[in-house]
Amino acid sequence: MDIDYPDGAETGWHAHPRGQLLHAVEGVMIVRSAAGLWVVPPSRALWITAGLEHTVKMSGHVRIRTVFVDATTFDHLPDRTCVMAVSSLLRELVVAAARVPLDYAEDSRDGRLMRLLADETRVADVLPLHLPEPGDVRLRQICDAIMRRPADTTTVGQWASRLNVTAKTVHRLFARETGMTFAQWREQARLLFALRRLAHGERIIDIAFDCGYASQSAFTAMFRRHFGAPPSSFYQ
Repeated sequence: MDIDYPDGAETGWHAHPRGQLLHAVEGVMIVRSAAGLWVVPPSRALWITAGLEHTVKMSGHVRIRTVFVDATTFDHLPDRTCVMAVSSLLRELVVAAARVPLDYAEDSRDGRLMRLLADETRVADVLPLHLPEPGDVRLRQICDAIMRRPADTTTVGQWASRLNVTAKTVHRLFARETGMTFAQWREQARLLFALRRLAHGERIIDIAFDCGYASQSAFTAMFRRHFGAPPSSFYQ
């Protein structure tokens, strides 16, 4: 399927009976489910497992090219929803797949194209672009505040005092609800915030300050740690 959306459009909550490889050749997608959210910039794709209820919000003009896959037909596809890198080959396969009829013959060119698409999906690198969403009401207060203002430097102790619990309780809740420490979750939230801003061509130094970093170099060091490349090259 290929479909274009204007900035700010949202699909609404829905689910698919098949796995979905969701790719935008232009624009940024923010995908939310009960498990959290994923930010999917250009040259990346989101593999969505069958049956997962989700909604997609568009940031900028978004040109979606997506493929639905019966994961029971192909072995070793991802067993969880994840963001993956999209190679030049995989990108072209996704674009070409949108023109393949639903009733293609498996021993045809279209069948070979689809099998190669599945092969490329299997070997694609998975990227750390998921932000788990906690169910605990107390923890959601912290996470919602960080999402609204990524530069917030409130410490665990200060949050604990506001919530009338101990710092140890906050640490335990983060580990149980998100599988991350407080510091890891906040850094991940800042990273996803930065990706959305980078996709709109904003200045790196402005993004760095708005994420709570004292300098562009400190922000770049964090970015390199996650992606092995500076933010200046991420959308090239």
